[in-house]
Amino acid sequence: MPPTNPVATSERQFHAIKPCPRPNVRLVCFPHSGGSAGYFRTWKSVLPEGVELLAVRYPGREERLCDPFAEDMNELAGAIANACARFDDAPLAFFGHSLGSLVAYEVAVRLAAWHGITLRTLFASSCAAPWLAPRLGLGNADDEALIARVGQLGGTDMCVFDNLELRELIMPAIRADYRLLDRYTEPATTPLDCPVHAYYGTQDRGVGAESVAAWSRATARAFSTLTFPGGHFYLAEHLPELARDLFARLEAPPARRPTRSNLLFVLA
Repeated sequence: MPPTNPVATSERQFHAIKPCPRPNVRLVCFPHSGGSAGYFRTWKSVLPEGVELLAVRYPGREERLCDPFAEDMNELAGAIANACARFDDAPLAFFGHSLGSLVAYEVAVRLAAWHGITLRTLFASSCAAPWLAPRLGLGNADDEALIARVGQLGGTDMCVFDNLELRELIMPAIRADYRLLDRYTEPATTPLDCPVHAYYGTQDRGVGAESVAAWSRATARAFSTLTFPGGHFYLAEHLPELARDLFARLEAPPARRPTRSNLLFVLA
């Protein structure tokens, strides 16, 4: 069942990186494990005119520091879908990075089922398909194991963990996100009625071509992938190129998945 009163919670759920009074398209970005809405601040410099950029505020960090962490994916995705219900005045697209890709997909499924809102496009970054998402058992791990995992992924200044006050502030969010991933045992299976495009780094040892290609099951429309040099956080070095591809896809007419008859015509 969908939650009630979507407008009441929407302001707390999103950080407006770039507000736009009459957007041509609204892009909502979902952070990675342990990440926050602030990660997407640099995107403001690569946005075309007419694009509104919002980043999701997960509970337990930044302006929602005192909010309790979500216990599971259903709780988290349901609350965000509820808050997205008012976004019916412009085409809506989601971009998720790592764990954020899974959250974005689960929100998109609920948004369509509960509120009849279909995404323009879902962009998944550095993430295996929901059915292949790894359960690493780190939800109850000690600080050292979690810090080692963060170091393996890159993209984080590891010096922050040397400061005990910062560590006490950061670690609960990281642990909560891995606990959520450990409990993510029943992904949604509903194909989205929008294109899905997946990005990943060629040196990402945790995300390979096959696990990314499995995202094709998540859509009844077109699916494609694009790789960049780099690891799990390839986008830090390739944001301009990523943005060019992403916004070009948003501007293009939505493509449907080729049917068998279409393929026979092309091959003839």
